[in-house]
Amino acid sequence: MKKSYKIDVDCAACANKMEDAAKKTAGVKNAVVNFMALKMDVEFEEGADLKAVMEEVLANCKKVEDDCEVFI
Repeated sequence: MKKSYKIDVDCAACANKMEDAAKKTAGVKNAVVNFMALKMDVEFEEGADLKAVMEEVLANCKKVEDDCEVFI
């Protein structure tokens, strides 16, 4: 399943860090951050709990860029 999420991030480099952090999160098959559109497209692994995975994505993103936001 794929879903899009609105994000808040200050620069393209930070967006790349968020994308890498999201891709490394368990339950995420793939993630793409579009800095210009301020959105993150996430493809989930089969059977993943979307809300729990996205909470972990947000936590992982905050580890690399503490002032970013993912609107779940």
